[in-house]
Amino acid sequence: MKAEAGAADEQRPVKVMVVDDHPMWRDAVARDLSEAGFEVVATAGDGPQAVRRARAAAPDVLVLDLNLPGLPGVEVCRQLVGAGSDLRVLVLSASGEHADVLEAVKSGATGYLVKSASMEELQDAVRRTAVGDPVFTPGLAGLVLGEYRRLAADPAPAAGPDDPAVPQLTERETEVLRLVAKGLSYRQVAERLVISHRTVQNHVQNTLGKLQLHNRVELVRYAIQRGLDEE
Repeated sequence: MKAEAGAADEQRPVKVMVVDDHPMWRDAVARDLSEAGFEVVATAGDGPQAVRRARAAAPDVLVLDLNLPGLPGVEVCRQLVGAGSDLRVLVLSASGEHADVLEAVKSGATGYLVKSASMEELQDAVRRTAVGDPVFTPGLAGLVLGEYRRLAADPAPAAGPDDPAVPQLTERETEVLRLVAKGLSYRQVAERLVISHRTVQNHVQNTLGKLQLHNRVELVRYAIQRGLDEE
């Protein structure tokens, strides 16, 4: 029965919410995604509205602009993404500034596209974001991984692998964590280990819970600080 439920879940359309303060752009993106087979469950035009509607509609992916009235997009992301939340955020912004990209990722966004992306690129990004793959406009992925490494260079409490305060990960969880720290997407991890996307997601979620971390940024920082990316 579990296998049947999992198959049904794989087949259901990805639920998407579109947030942008420009009505024509917002409606066009929502319409195109709907026509491509996604289930658009809500839209919003400002930050506070986005938070309220996202909590009510429970989308799988939030397509989010950063420049919003009432509450900035990064703060919307911070309020909606965290422990206990399955929501993935794909930022779709006119800005390609490095500072904006890094701030979005630090706030919990899974991916970042600039608005010059084609509709086909956006559709692919939404699908990949839904399964937890980090998706970035070309040229930005290296920037983000570099920031992970810079953050990991910050001082952190030293702890040995046998320290009782450090939760023990299974061999498979450690293997997945090591590959994620090397910058591989969930899709690439699944292919490398010959397991499904869903299994990779489950291992990552279990690891986040054990380590009391909230998102991929914190997870990669943890792994790099412990040298897992170099093994």
